[in-house]
Amino acid sequence: MSGDAVSAVAAGRIGHTLKRAEQALIGRKTQVLRAYGLTVPQYAALLLLAHSDGMSAAQLARECMVTPQTMSTVLTNLEKGGLIERHSSPLHQKVQVARATDEGRAVLRKADEAALRVEGALAEAYTPEERAAFEAYLERAIIVLDDLG
Repeated sequence: MSGDAVSAVAAGRIGHTLKRAEQALIGRKTQVLRAYGLTVPQYAALLLLAHSDGMSAAQLARECMVTPQTMSTVLTNLEKGGLIERHSSPLHQKVQVARATDEGRAVLRKADEAALRVEGALAEAYTPEERAAFEAYLERAIIVLDDLG
């Protein structure tokens, strides 16, 4: 199928447009986070861990919207890099709880500034009223899609 044929099939499909926007955002964040040795899932996990008292891999997977297997890899790599540490949960011996280290928090501060610049540039493309409407439309889309299940 040629590029024109693909474009014709995708034309007018809101899901395709949403996916393209998501991929553009993730692609740009991937570029800026690379300077800090982080992937987007690693950044997301570290961001949550830096603002919590600790979370299990299952909690992080749900919050970061990745599979448990992906989160396991993310946490292993963050731990190898000294950015997080894991300990047994005081509530459940078999559950490991991850926490950001001081080094992890330091890396996150710099990486978060870069990620926020990306999001800020996107936000600046819209007036405050357009942003509010855009967010409302996306929230409505989430509700509609959740209600289909």
